[in-house]
Amino acid sequence: MAHDSVATNRKAAALRALHVPGDPVVLPNAWDAASARAVVAAGFPAVATGSAAVAAALGYEDGQDTPVDEMLAAVARITRVVSVPVTADVERGYGLDPAQLVRRLAAAGAVGCNLEDSDPATGSLIGAAEQARFLAAVRAAAAEAGADLVINARVDTFLHGSGSPEERLAEAIDRGRRYLEAGADCVYPILAGDPEVIRALVREIGGPVNVLFRPGMPAIRDLAALGVARISFGSGVHSAAQEFAARMLGAIARGDDPFPSG
Repeated sequence: MAHDSVATNRKAAALRALHVPGDPVVLPNAWDAASARAVVAAGFPAVATGSAAVAAALGYEDGQDTPVDEMLAAVARITRVVSVPVTADVERGYGLDPAQLVRRLAAAGAVGCNLEDSDPATGSLIGAAEQARFLAAVRAAAAEAGADLVINARVDTFLHGSGSPEERLAEAIDRGRRYLEAGADCVYPILAGDPEVIRALVREIGGPVNVLFRPGMPAIRDLAALGVARISFGSGVHSAAQEFAARMLGAIARGDDPFPSG
């Protein structure tokens, strides 16, 4: 599917502009065309995919188990039905080199992407310098192709790192700074949840910070007050929808009315 580069780059600029510290863009991640339409209908200004949710919807495990063609086809189905900017969670790039990754994202209509800094197969962290080089190469490939691309650089030290909480925080800050310097637009220290940790990340990284909203997190307005620029939900909405469906199916299996009253 061909996408007009001027219009696409305009969407990328619009997505980037939504990343305002203290007034964050909120992204309840979608997994298919129907959920993406629902996100837009609820008034959200952009759609983000979540790799775990898309993988589950396609019958795969998270962690780059999904064939790249299927993952990007799912992204393309979303961009076909919504007019807002779409950013795609592409894990570690599915083995594509930076130029291929940029080209395939553009062909799918995505104007942003998530790229993580741990090995999906082993969970081990990639060296910070190596990941910064990778992000810089993606940024350079996008520039070479004339494609604007909003890069959200995931930092996995709270997920897969080692050491004390203080050491993990220090490493997350170091990685975040490196990734912004390499050309990332936003840094995503996934699983950061403590308000003081989030405050430190925002203060010390010096650029837009994305947090994952999970049960037990501070309220969205409180996260905004901490200075975050982006709040996403990962597979949370998909998981809740699946649980709701399972309850309905259980009611049907018992011969009960599965539809909520009221």
